[in-house]
Amino acid sequence: MKVLIVNTSEQAGGAALAAKRLTDALNNSGVKAKMLVRDKETQQLTVVGLSTGLHRRWHFLWERWCIFCRLRFSRKHLFDLDIANTGNDITRLREFKEADIIHLHWVNQGMLSLANIRKILRSGKPVVWTMHDMWPATAICHLTLGCNKFKTACRQCKYLPGGGSENDLAARTWARKQQMLSGQHIAFVACSRWLQGEARQSALLRGQRVECIPNPINTHIFRRTNKQQARQRLQLPQEKRLVLFVSQRATNANKGMSYLMEACRQLAAEHPDMRESTAVVVLGGHAEEYENQLDFPVHALGYINETQRMVDAYNAADVFVLPSLSENLPNTIMEAMACGVPCVGFRVGGIPEEIDHLKNGYVAAYRDAADLARGIRWVLSECDYSDASQQAIRKVAHNYSQQSVALRYEELYNQALATKHFKL
Repeated sequence: MKVLIVNTSEQAGGAALAAKRLTDALNNSGVKAKMLVRDKETQQLTVVGLSTGLHRRWHFLWERWCIFCRLRFSRKHLFDLDIANTGNDITRLREFKEADIIHLHWVNQGMLSLANIRKILRSGKPVVWTMHDMWPATAICHLTLGCNKFKTACRQCKYLPGGGSENDLAARTWARKQQMLSGQHIAFVACSRWLQGEARQSALLRGQRVECIPNPINTHIFRRTNKQQARQRLQLPQEKRLVLFVSQRATNANKGMSYLMEACRQLAAEHPDMRESTAVVVLGGHAEEYENQLDFPVHALGYINETQRMVDAYNAADVFVLPSLSENLPNTIMEAMACGVPCVGFRVGGIPEEIDHLKNGYVAAYRDAADLARGIRWVLSECDYSDASQQAIRKVAHNYSQQSVALRYEELYNQALATKHFKL
């Protein structure tokens, strides 16, 4: 069996990491998998990049310009929306022609247009589409943030100026997506049960198959190592209890740094001893902006894309905190737990599926900084830390290992092939 995994980027973003890890997991299990990306950044033989040229950049810029115009030249939601009005025809590529299964992942920002996807669907090859957010089930947004219009039909979009209209950009894109899916069948995969439940309520995906398979992780790479040595390599203090926050861009409001700041303020006020014994490690772009913003000392590591330094960052920490306001199944929590680090996060999206409350971490009430503070305190001072750490490792090994996830995808691929052959 040959599988072509399609994603915009090879390395940038959680979807890229998940797609690359799945490619590796499938190859390790005997399935021939290749990854097709727009932005190829390594010399990996299993990753194929689109041909270089100005047209790749043009697709991205043209879509952004069209959205920018609809936003009345405001940048506020410029990267929250995608309309897939331009992209690359991959059906002509040798890798596409040789593949038995086409497996789409995050294909936005000029990678594939809706017309390109329709051509893929009409090629006759079985298509699996892993959802890393809600975009495949909505018109134009990746995060619905409480909006339920996708359950009937997207229009009057809250992301658009003035709340949109009956025939706004969302409504028109919704109609184009309906046309794309008409008469076609895709095996959609959600990475969390939460996302699966949301996707199954989408009027756009009515009649489509929506399964739930988590992202895989290589537990031979993300594993517990010596904490003191990890801190030494990153030049972090040996004697303090370290709270770790990780985001591709630390200033991304959706990742909830403001709630971590408030939680730290409350902890410092209620437990003055923590001011001397605790520090916060911030990993991600613009991390340095928080160096003097928290009530505890801050160590800004900046953006890291080296796997070993990421493993060191997790192993250096005593607790990992991700106060995101919207999440699917965060790779970062999975990575931290694989390294034996108890985690704290809000009860949102797939986070409660990863963190078992008061066992391997703490699930705080949504948008509740006080409860977030209680969770951090529980991990650092109240729980049986050794047991919580071991339970975190066991949870990842049982649910998210490469072998278990690859096996579930192989079963799905075989079912998709059998269904396609039956129809033929």
